[in-house]
Amino acid sequence: MTIWICATCGIGHPDTGAPPSSCAICLDERQYVPATGQRWTHQRELSADGHRMRIEPLEPGLHGLSVVPRFAIGQRGLLVCTPAGNLLWEPPGYLDEETLAAVEALGGVAAISASHPHLTGACIQWSHAFDRAPVWVASADRAWIRRPDPVIELWAGVHEVLPGLTMIQCGGHFAGSAVVHWDAGAGGKGAMLSGDTIQIGADRASVSAMRSYPNNIPLPAPSIRRILEATAVYDYDRLYSAFAVIEQGAKPLVEASLSRYMEWIQGHVPDEPER
Repeated sequence: MTIWICATCGIGHPDTGAPPSSCAICLDERQYVPATGQRWTHQRELSADGHRMRIEPLEPGLHGLSVVPRFAIGQRGLLVCTPAGNLLWEPPGYLDEETLAAVEALGGVAAISASHPHLTGACIQWSHAFDRAPVWVASADRAWIRRPDPVIELWAGVHEVLPGLTMIQCGGHFAGSAVVHWDAGAGGKGAMLSGDTIQIGADRASVSAMRSYPNNIPLPAPSIRRILEATAVYDYDRLYSAFAVIEQGAKPLVEASLSRYMEWIQGHVPDEPER
């Protein structure tokens, strides 16, 4: 029996003798099946192919977990360390004994979650490796659970997953898309872990939010407004998305960027004058 992993999205599927016929996550309009077709892999194959985990400190109490060479979507997992236990956010789709030992040395894992179904990775394997830590899934996204397991806990709205770590349901990319507010982040100024709910632009000075990033499907203005309203009451100076970081001044940049998005999507911005 094998725990099959979709090679495109990196999400673990049930332990079966043969791989599934398809990956529902990748068949959805927000993701994609490559032109070469559906392909499955597993942890032993990934290890044999030379994949390893790079763990790096990002700031006091926060470590990044990146699979090298890049695998699947390639998100950087975040391990937030607190006196009450550690949160693994956006768990990568790969893990090995060396990684587990390194994470254990950092205090292990007390809770696991992700911003949305695309970035749940090998969450159940991570949970089983750390005393069956709860895997928190937004109830609005329960239909996207690919590997059902008793460790999964459903939540909605606002949930303090650990003291000082608050999950906030924003919707948008998925109905249950969420962010995590970390009180102690950025030297006490607050940090937001946004995954793909709020994506950082290439300029590191703007953000966006989309129904589909790879397929360029926008969100309507009410969805963007809901993201703004859900995060408005939280103070934060730093923003960590699934791939990048805005080091300081993040909150006003988020508010300005998403307000600009609504102006454009509603057609309130005049055409540029001819040059």
